[in-house]
Amino acid sequence: MISAEQNDLMTRVGPGAAAGRLLRRYWQPVALADELSGPKPLKALRLMGQDFVLFRDEAGRLGMLDRDCPHRGADLAFGRLENGGLRCAFHGWLFDVKGACLDTPAEPAGSKLCSRIKQSAYPVAERSGVIFAYIGEGEPPAFPAFDCFVAPDSHTFAFKGLFECNWLQALEVGIDPAHASYLHRFFEDEDTSQGYGKQFRGASADSDMPITKVLREYDRPDISVAPTDYGMRLTALRELSETQTHVRVTNVVFPQAFVIPMSSDMTISQWHVPVDDTRCYWFAIFTSFTGPVNKQQMRDQRLMLYELPDYTSRKNKRNDYGFDLQEQLTQTYTGMGDDINVHDQWAVESQGPIQDRTREHLGTTDKGIIAYRRMLVKAIESTLAGEGAPMLLDASQAKALTGPPSIDGIGDASDPEGYWQGADLERRKKSDWACARLTA
Repeated sequence: MISAEQNDLMTRVGPGAAAGRLLRRYWQPVALADELSGPKPLKALRLMGQDFVLFRDEAGRLGMLDRDCPHRGADLAFGRLENGGLRCAFHGWLFDVKGACLDTPAEPAGSKLCSRIKQSAYPVAERSGVIFAYIGEGEPPAFPAFDCFVAPDSHTFAFKGLFECNWLQALEVGIDPAHASYLHRFFEDEDTSQGYGKQFRGASADSDMPITKVLREYDRPDISVAPTDYGMRLTALRELSETQTHVRVTNVVFPQAFVIPMSSDMTISQWHVPVDDTRCYWFAIFTSFTGPVNKQQMRDQRLMLYELPDYTSRKNKRNDYGFDLQEQLTQTYTGMGDDINVHDQWAVESQGPIQDRTREHLGTTDKGIIAYRRMLVKAIESTLAGEGAPMLLDASQAKALTGPPSIDGIGDASDPEGYWQGADLERRKKSDWACARLTA
């Protein structure tokens, strides 16, 4: 158990809050690139308790500004994209993507007011279908050369979803290797050849065994945690026989992302990004090591489950997550459908808007959670002291960080580490874009 004060230290993200000060030192996903398509490429968004407006100008340049006009506070999300920037609909003041004021109509001829006005603007960058923003002080860190950022656009797909709870409990479900044997348990195994685009519905690598069968029948994983340059690696072993072991390698990328295997040829890199203290978005980049991603199929699969424009799950707490008793008795452990994101959403939202960690009792399988919290608290304390923190990378450091390896497969029980390292290498050798990186 931890104290209420420690819980607040880790969870609160508003301006000036301890965890908020830490997270502002990193790039944060704020929108899908798809959200800036259409006749008006502009989106209002909220990030860590602050309000912004994100847009593309007429030249295609990305910008993110504070949402309130510096003239008299009107909402720039209702502005017009014209004349090289975003024009406030109240009095016509015009701002470019850097926040410079280009025009102050109605001021007297020769007025110098425009030159003295600047709206707060923030660095933005587009990577693999996701728009990232930096709202901290100074220069942002460099992007690591991870697979999800360097794979060709044709080999990535991005999506997101809203969770109505604090970012930390949402992140912690993703770095918990033990929960999948129950929360994501399916009583029947589908044809794994039909599992494209679906999490936990394919076969483990180097076998024809459905992942659902492994998780269902082997529910006591042996979990180990190892520190890495980017955060930590979690290895979950499920002994299938004297000679075979199921090996699942996942990664925590500090401060709030994880990289997990989706199938033998695809990984998921996922962030949990605070909207405020009690809501967060998950942003996921799916990366293929084989052929191009079927983006239309993956998007169609997810649009059946999520409602735009807020990307809210159609199954949510207002309809009991679609709970069906007959399904719970015969098909899935939760009775909440096939989408594992809905299972995760129920689990973390049921803990309350901000989980009260003073009431929890952690077990052996929570070692990844414990290690991450220690890392988080140490980084928060370093930030409050004006010191460094993990993953604040310069260009040379970022270039050296590749991968990270993420495998779900069945290998030799005598050497699980050798198995996943070899499986990762073989996957890269067979991938055009990843193989090129091996020989670069």
